[in-house]
Amino acid sequence: MKTRYIRVSTLNQKIERQLLKQYPDEKIYIDKISGSIPFDQRPSARELLRDIDRNKIQYISVSSIDRLGRNTLDVLQTIEKLHCNEICLKVDNLGLESLVDGKENPTFKLIISVLANISEMERNSLLERQREGIQIAKAKGIYKGRLKNTSESVDEFLAKYPNVISYLNRKNPPTIIEIAKLTDCSKNTVQKVKRYINKM
Repeated sequence: MKTRYIRVSTLNQKIERQLLKQYPDEKIYIDKISGSIPFDQRPSARELLRDIDRNKIQYISVSSIDRLGRNTLDVLQTIEKLHCNEICLKVDNLGLESLVDGKENPTFKLIISVLANISEMERNSLLERQREGIQIAKAKGIYKGRLKNTSESVDEFLAKYPNVISYLNRKNPPTIIEIAKLTDCSKNTVQKVKRYINKM
């Protein structure tokens, strides 16, 4: 079976660009979640991995490598899992496939490793700019900072609540109270997760 994995970071982002080179018979898996969340912790990605374990998938397409993630190690581990299951990964914007005649494509492996590193560097650069903005805000007295006694980043916080994110990303999501009951989280936690993902 041919499949396509699509990821956007927020509910408001459109997916049409990632469908430009779609095959007619592809099954689509869509996650609306930060690329910093590990691949195997995303709702649709987990479904895709389950289908891989059931030997249902032979071919996966993504529009670009950063759709798999923003962490180099996580991206390479995901690609390695696909390789171990003899699944061909195609990256549309590169026009490259991970397997050629059933064998690993060395050019693909080299380029993907470089691009995954660049993607992670771009994210780190963004985080650095955010830190600089916070420092400026602190100097102006308009930044209250994190909660006392915590050094947890936004990404670390969100990584703890993949189920909450999954419910929030649904086309017709349950109410905050319903999600809190379904995930055994407090209403405040669900509201905090929603606030963070809407800012991404």
